[in-house]
Amino acid sequence: MSSQPAVHGQSGPPAAQTPAERVLELNGVHTYYGNIHALKGVTMDVAPGEIVTLIGSNGAGKSTTLRTISGIERAREGTVRLNGRDITKMPAHEVVALGVGHAPEGRRVFSRMSVAENLDLGAFRRSGPDVATDLARVYDLFPRLKERRTQKAGTLSGGEQQMLAIGRALMTQPSVLLLDEPSMGLSPILTEQIFKIISEINDQGTTVLLVEQNALMALNVAQRGYVLQTGKIILSDTAANLAANEQVRQAYLGEI
Repeated sequence: MSSQPAVHGQSGPPAAQTPAERVLELNGVHTYYGNIHALKGVTMDVAPGEIVTLIGSNGAGKSTTLRTISGIERAREGTVRLNGRDITKMPAHEVVALGVGHAPEGRRVFSRMSVAENLDLGAFRRSGPDVATDLARVYDLFPRLKERRTQKAGTLSGGEQQMLAIGRALMTQPSVLLLDEPSMGLSPILTEQIFKIISEINDQGTTVLLVEQNALMALNVAQRGYVLQTGKIILSDTAANLAANEQVRQAYLGEI
């Protein structure tokens, strides 16, 4: 775990969302890896149409938060709700079917399968004309994937694999799209391209919860943000206010 300056104090978002207005809500979530207490009472929410970012140092629990939402990890205490429905104890495949799309850290594409087959897997629980419509949307967002649709995913560049991971998550027709470190390992030019596409996805109506080590880029595209430190939410505010917060700037934006 990297050593970062502590950020103290908590200021709430400008307008709290009522339960009916929340796509996603975590309340007092505790998650463990064996005896390791990874999340320590995480409470946060995401409203329809938002990009909300979760920032923090390595080992803070950001990826664990997304894995707990998507059902890969199981919360030992607390609740996770999607569109008002308790999904805390549901297995991952049911969580996907209810509307959580997850592009995980490290992309995790199926390397021996083609681009088109990876995208088909994103829609494996769906049928009907909407699937073709969503596939066309993915190819419109990522023309490179259309060009390489018959190519094996393992032969794609890192940026192309990231596009595929996001596209596969979009094929689940998510109520909320979880993006875990989408810029990891990418050049600055590709990172900028990926973030433009994330904004475009959001402009088209998809709600996004973004975990990103590049805190400045994340705060530039998000409306609100949470700061996670050693498994606890220590600060929440508008993205603009977090970007202007001196302690946040020192701890996560590389300023001294």
